Amino acid sequence: MAFESGSLSFRLFYLQQEYDSSLVTSFARRLIPEIEKVEKEPLSGWIGCRHLMDREISDETCVIGPYLYVQLLKAERKIPASYLRAMLKQEEMVVMKAENAQFLTRKQKAEIKERVVEQLTPTMPPSLTAIPCVVDFRNDLLVAGAMSDKQIDALVPAFKSTVGTIPILLTPDSAALKRKQVNSIDLTPANFSPDPSVEPPATSILGQDFLTWLWFAWETGDNVWHLPDGGKEFGILLEGPVTFFREGEGVHEAVLRKGTPLNCAEAQTALLRGKKVKRLKFTVAQGEDIFACTLDDEFAFRGVKLPKGEQKEFNGKVEERMLFIETFWSALFYLFDLFLDLRADSKKWKKTIVDVSEWIQNVGERPASE
Repeated sequence: MAFESGSLSFRLFYLQQEYDSSLVTSFARRLIPEIEKVEKEPLSGWIGCRHLMDREISDETCVIGPYLYVQLLKAERKIPASYLRAMLKQEEMVVMKAENAQFLTRKQKAEIKERVVEQLTPTMPPSLTAIPCVVDFRNDLLVAGAMSDKQIDALVPAFKSTVGTIPILLTPDSAALKRKQVNSIDLTPANFSPDPSVEPPATSILGQDFLTWLWFAWETGDNVWHLPDGGKEFGILLEGPVTFFREGEGVHEAVLRKGTPLNCAEAQTALLRGKKVKRLKFTVAQGEDIFACTLDDEFAFRGVKLPKGEQKEFNGKVEERMLFIETFWSALFYLFDLFLDLRADSKKWKKTIVDVSEWIQNVGERPASE
């Protein structure tokens, strides 16, 4: 999932102050120790961007145009699960034979496992896992391949201890506050269902409101937008698989895949029951360039596919692809801003709910060829 090639997945983080290329010295001071020194406890620290054994962090190797590209590496000696199971079984059979026993107690098995792990761990080659990270100096963002809660919990304190500030995970809630000073806590939960028997949700999930509204806007609008400040025009495409979600009675989550998930009776049923979109495939088209990913209600970009670039050299490819990534998230957040302008205006939002409710009554009824 490196940033220089192939598809990738990433999260965005707001930086709480401006940084420049001098930041490289902070990461260099937190360089991971030599991998060979890893023993029982894992090692963690920063490395360069070229490969997982890259212990050179410098201006020449890691500062690429307006970006600083490093990786947070974790090195540990791990015993492969299948190998450990086999070795435990072998040792248990030896003990059973020596003691002429038909079975072993739980305590005996625990002692055998502790002994075997203690013996095998130092003989294992280091297992390396890395989180690629790019500090975007122009936009005051951290772009990182930290997708799970565990990875985020590892990255945030490591980044803080390195640069002195905590990166703020960009979610619909934090983006709304940052971009439009909209506090999601102050918003009344929205109910799009035209069915009067469906109760409004207990809490507002801004990301699900946005994705559901985006589907509505895509189907009912002209689907051509212009980025601000003279930016290029772009269009979008929404596709399945699509995940619907609502807490409460019955099924909380429903996933529609294959066929035409956004144009079927099952999708309408989910919306009628008060469910909202939690995840779908989001594509941006700008001229001949196509950008696509699976987008969820927390703004995690998964399986991102970028246009084929023209650069061949490593630094050129990284800078070109980071600009592609910026184009992609700029289009998404432009649409999010449009949504926030409606969401924060009580009169406009009341009309929007009416419009979305009327649209729901026709979901799945248009010809699939449209």
